[in-house]
Amino acid sequence: MKKKIGFIGAGNMAEAIIKGLVTTHNYEILVTNRSNQEKLAKLQEVYGAKPASLTEVVNNSGILILAVKPKDVAEVLSQISSDVRSEQLLISVAAGIPLALLEKHLPFCPVVRAMPNTSSAVLHGMTGLVKGHKVSDQNQKEVEDIFGAVGKYLWITEDKMNPLIAMSGSGPAYYYLFTEALVNVGMAMGFSQEDAENLAKETMIGAAKMLLESGKSPGELREAVTSPKGTTYEALQVFRQGGLEELVAKATKACQSRAEEMEREYMG
Repeated sequence: MKKKIGFIGAGNMAEAIIKGLVTTHNYEILVTNRSNQEKLAKLQEVYGAKPASLTEVVNNSGILILAVKPKDVAEVLSQISSDVRSEQLLISVAAGIPLALLEKHLPFCPVVRAMPNTSSAVLHGMTGLVKGHKVSDQNQKEVEDIFGAVGKYLWITEDKMNPLIAMSGSGPAYYYLFTEALVNVGMAMGFSQEDAENLAKETMIGAAKMLLESGKSPGELREAVTSPKGTTYEALQVFRQGGLEELVAKATKACQSRAEEMEREYMG
């Protein structure tokens, strides 16, 4: 028998998880969205997710996934708090929303804070998970089944959530930016946009598969393709001289700091 999962919110993250989950054929998916009815129609047509009202989603789902914008979380929790049952599991994927806020509104309900990334849509997501006080072993397994179906997961303490957001939650965009820069350089060198994109994307995909399947560390793989005084060596020297590692550290710190600011904002 399929488990019923209700999505509250139908944004990019919700769609990424839904896209991954439907490949398992283990879940009946309900979804509600306050404003974008076209998105609900798309989720139904493409993935078979059933559009429903907020009340219907809460009343008919064993697991609720809260996927609204962070600024809307408190309002939604207030709306559903009287209908949520103690045996239901709520998983929040809203960035910057701490467990304390979730448990303040739903003190009787097992709550998990999750930070997936959009690679869940291609079953290669990386999700950080923090469990609330009422989460049972069974609840934990249910969460692992969901996020294990769309990639890998890591249980952490909540003090590690913002650093995780800076690494993997926002991380795909870092790789996209680098790839975009490489494409632009390729076009400047005379390649067509199509050829430049193919060169950059396949290089990125191949490097990722090497990281995944070779059993070697990133440093070992880098050294293996860097001949002394060779072409790769010269390029890497420019990156180092330009302070690439320091820039990466500065960028991830900025991401982490913003996540911390968001937590303070939403906690009031």
